[in-house]
Amino acid sequence: MKIKFCGAAGTTTGSQHLLEVNGQRILLDCGLYQGHRKDAYERNKHFLFDPAELDAMVLSHAHIDHSGNLPNLCKQGYRGNIYATFATRDLCQIMLADSAHIQESDIDWLNKKRKKRGESLLEPLYRAEDAETCMRSFVTLGYHRPMPVARGVTLTFIDAGHILGAAQVQLDIEEESTGRNFRLLFSGDVGRGENELLRDPEVPKDVDYLIMESTYGGREHEKAPDATDSLAAIIGEAMKRKGKIIIPSFAVERTQQLLYAFNQLFQEKRISPIPIFVDSPLAVSATEVFRLHPECFNEEVYKFLFERRDPFGFEHLTLIRAVAKSKELNESEEPAIIIAASGMCEAGRVLHHLRNNIEKEGTTVLFVGYCAENTLGWKIREGWDEVNIFGEPFKVRAKVEILDSFSGHADHSELVDYFVHMTGPKSKVWLVHGEPKRSEALCAALRGLDHGGNIDIAELGQEVEV
Repeated sequence: MKIKFCGAAGTTTGSQHLLEVNGQRILLDCGLYQGHRKDAYERNKHFLFDPAELDAMVLSHAHIDHSGNLPNLCKQGYRGNIYATFATRDLCQIMLADSAHIQESDIDWLNKKRKKRGESLLEPLYRAEDAETCMRSFVTLGYHRPMPVARGVTLTFIDAGHILGAAQVQLDIEEESTGRNFRLLFSGDVGRGENELLRDPEVPKDVDYLIMESTYGGREHEKAPDATDSLAAIIGEAMKRKGKIIIPSFAVERTQQLLYAFNQLFQEKRISPIPIFVDSPLAVSATEVFRLHPECFNEEVYKFLFERRDPFGFEHLTLIRAVAKSKELNESEEPAIIIAASGMCEAGRVLHHLRNNIEKEGTTVLFVGYCAENTLGWKIREGWDEVNIFGEPFKVRAKVEILDSFSGHADHSELVDYFVHMTGPKSKVWLVHGEPKRSEALCAALRGLDHGGNIDIAELGQEVEV
């Protein structure tokens, strides 16, 4: 078996890992690389393999850095199955269409500038039609339902506890050339456990080879049970400032976690009534998908649903789809909590809210999730005094708060625990999906366990033979 690391090696975005086994090619994930606009466009446009030569594609979960280049994959010739869980497929239905809209809008904006300069015009990575076409290739599986996906390769999804439908990818392989039988596990993104909505990540068993994420290597979150307490404290202080509270949030998972937390806080009267707006058509659609998948929820939320209560709906909440309503909210000077995508502030309606409010001292910007390096969200989180929004400079006068306890990613200690409790020899381990210093920190910690296997940090374009 050969593995080629085609994305999310040395960075957290663009997850793509290519397996060659028994003369067949299997792609694990097909995410968008997110970073500087020009670099991202080129990296996403050109794969490190020929899509037409793939035999199977397995998707760990719906986040765009794992699924977002699927329409481009199919556009460039892939005709095989895309294996995913039921919830992942339903989320991709809305998320890939949204991504296509963003691709088209970004290129339209760039082409206006290029046309003025007399430069050749660009094509988007893919269009809405490409996103719809790729959805026809999805084949859905439940957790713990083994499925042959290639000759001598059986796929089983196990719960990753990260977002709705997220899975660890377990591949049981019978290698024809050697007669070996072994298990390769791709962790996907590993959840923290004790999630407000989801079940805990399952413990993988009998793992021979491991491709493992390292997003938060060397970093610790607040303990998950303290998330609601911390949220209440931050909102209470922000409300005293009598300005808007802007929460850049991923439309999938983070927004629903926040809604569930605010529901609890209002019921328990731990924060005063304040209007809450979810200003994101994608987040509104994703919330509807969440209601369709009780199989993914932890026991508390599962019971909540079957008591005919809505964990994602309550008094003071308004869900906004229409552009006109979003503009009205932007023009309003009344205090409010605004949850808007994208979480990294690279696109979406949150940019308009930041542009109109980031220079106001009464504003609070609350980050509740990861921001990749060089994104607008990262710059604000890192304390930059001035940032560019829609190409114009803005002074950051708003108070910036960070609450990582809502993170859907396991932190350093949780990743180490995940590795320790995983059974099997784990004779070769490759760390992916992490900035270099994060991967290096986790690598050092895992090597310190002296478990007997080789642990390395994957490099972009690297090929290894097992």
